[in-house]
Amino acid sequence: MKLDIVAIDDSSVNLFLTSHLIRQFKDCILREFNNPQKALTYCVEHIPDLVIVDFMMPEMDGIEFIRRFRALPGREDIPVLMVTANDQTEIRYRALEAGANDFLNKPIDKIEFSARTRNMLSLRRSQRKLLDIAEWLTDEVRLATAEILARERETIIRLSKAADSRDPETGAHILRMSHFCKLIAAHLGLSEENQQILLDAAPMHDVGKVGIPDHILLKPGRLDVAEFDIMKRHSFLGYEILNGSQSVILQTAAQIALSHHEKFDGSGYPHGLAGDAIPLFARICAVADVFDALTSERPYKKAWTDSQAIAYLQEGRGQHFDPACVDAFLENWDEVMQIRHRFKDG
Repeated sequence: MKLDIVAIDDSSVNLFLTSHLIRQFKDCILREFNNPQKALTYCVEHIPDLVIVDFMMPEMDGIEFIRRFRALPGREDIPVLMVTANDQTEIRYRALEAGANDFLNKPIDKIEFSARTRNMLSLRRSQRKLLDIAEWLTDEVRLATAEILARERETIIRLSKAADSRDPETGAHILRMSHFCKLIAAHLGLSEENQQILLDAAPMHDVGKVGIPDHILLKPGRLDVAEFDIMKRHSFLGYEILNGSQSVILQTAAQIALSHHEKFDGSGYPHGLAGDAIPLFARICAVADVFDALTSERPYKKAWTDSQAIAYLQEGRGQHFDPACVDAFLENWDEVMQIRHRFKDG
């Protein structure tokens, strides 16, 4: 471990003496400055391991240097030795307040210099080892968290495919729909973190369909009132499957499963929520899900044209759909087409 020592003194003789004494520390590199401003500029760009600074210097004395040095980010704990006259008690107090760790007396004594410098370097080595350990632990936590998230996402996709296996919708539908959701979220100004949560949670929106009987779920024609009442239960079923998890993704998925059939004017189900009372993620999913369902071919229907689906979304602004979500979707049509091309059926 090479340690970087910065020595600042306007006297070339003192710098020469410091350089000579530092040579005994084989693992150190000395940076000499006879101008404190130049030394400070160096310390802005580099983090030294020890600073040895004289008090008496023109333009900027040692105390002012220490004060400015300590104000730099990441320099709060770097060891600082200040060189002063033996009788300058008041100056030492001010230097301690500014952030000095220890002092060297003038004229510098070789043995005192060696001992105090060795102590400061030992302190710095310990600091760097702790920093290395902290960085290693951070990396390990990051890796472990990434593995957990990967397993969680795999579980979500598998559960989503389980629901899809009973539904005439294709696996590509949940991929298109979830990426449409992320697109809308991005253009509404949601954070990257929330965009990713929505992308991961959206595939679970219809997981409750696993509890709907085949004769209703797969019926090719229009559902009657009684059948539709049973079909509407899938929002509650999905919520019950997903609710109660410690996972933020599954909590979000539960919210979406329950509310993605609510309508902006309050005419949806299951609770007849309206406007902002509908969770934002559910409002986003409503636009993405309906558009992809309309433009996808199913055994019981032909795909709508893009113009028909766009007209449907526009007509539903403020009624079925949140106007802001519709606008964020339609105003970024090129991205919509890129997602559709990327996740084609089959």
